[in-house]
Amino acid sequence: MIDIVSTNLALNVRHLRSARQLSQAQLAEIAGIPRPTLANLESGKANPTLSVLMRLASALQVLIEELVAPPRASATHHGADDLPLRQRGPVSIVKVLPDAMRGLDIERIQVPAGHLFSAIPHARGTRAYLSGQRGRVEVNVGGEVHVLEEGDVVVFRGDQRHSIENREAAEAVVLRVVTLAPVPE
Repeated sequence: MIDIVSTNLALNVRHLRSARQLSQAQLAEIAGIPRPTLANLESGKANPTLSVLMRLASALQVLIEELVAPPRASATHHGADDLPLRQRGPVSIVKVLPDAMRGLDIERIQVPAGHLFSAIPHARGTRAYLSGQRGRVEVNVGGEVHVLEEGDVVVFRGDQRHSIENREAAEAVVLRVVTLAPVPE
């Protein structure tokens, strides 16, 4: 158990010091501890006193718990197969954001050749952004048709009827971003 805590402490202190662009000597001076003590902490070979941990936490402006907790990953990789996917007939809709974000939804819509995707209107006050990623589609918003090609964007109120039609011979991909209406309190 002590080895795990020492390893966590070493990784967290190095990360926090680096994020604050401090050298070992600078952090040691701010914390009021000898630089060799800090070097031992960062190597995972030290067993610091509570007083040293308190000084270090104060110097780094974090809680002691953050120093000894398992390190937080700086990035998380989500494989394509791990992202939420739903089918609406032959159309695939993949959530681009694996974590729910209040007020924002981003989806990749894959429309096979010759197919129409009729979207369900969103709540009043939402905005929808469709960005052409691959191919060419026709976007019908409230009876008005827009041709969306790679790189183009169509912006509209999300509470309207809208559809995406792929009349081409190859699959089309559209990125849909919806900013959700605020929930009344």
